[in-house]
Amino acid sequence: MLKINVKPDCGHSPKRMLLRDFNIAFGKGDAKFIVAQVTDDIIWDVKGERTIEGKDSFSEAINEMKEREVAEITIEKVITHGKEGAVNGIMKMKDGKQYAFADFYEFKNTTSTAIKTMTSYVTVMNSRTSK
Repeated sequence: MLKINVKPDCGHSPKRMLLRDFNIAFGKGDAKFIVAQVTDDIIWDVKGERTIEGKDSFSEAINEMKEREVAEITIEKVITHGKEGAVNGIMKMKDGKQYAFADFYEFKNTTSTAIKTMTSYVTVMNSRTSK
C-alpha cells in the first residue's frame, strides 16, 4: 500500500490541490487521472532523459511508468502563481531506491488547471543523502 506524506501547506488553491493530486497520482500509477489533466499539445521535458510531445506520447510514457511500484511519496512543496507551478519531493520505490524530484509546470492560461508543459528533474538518492 502506498504511503502518502504531504506537508500541510500544499493545498488551499485549486491549482495547488491539482498539482498535489497530480503527483500523488504518479505514485499510485493512476495514468487515467494524470493524462486527463494535460492539454493535447503537452510537452514534458525530462531533463537529461527525453522530451515527450503530444497527449498520445505522454499517455504512452505514463503507462510505461505505472509499472514501477512506489512505496511512499513525500510532497515537500507545492507552489503556484499565475499560469506556473512547481512541486518537489521524494519517491521511495518498493525496490528500495529513492528519487528526489522537482517538477515545473505551465498551465494553459492563468485561469485554467490544464497542464501545457512540464519540466522534470529527477535525482537518484543514495543512502548517505536520504532521510
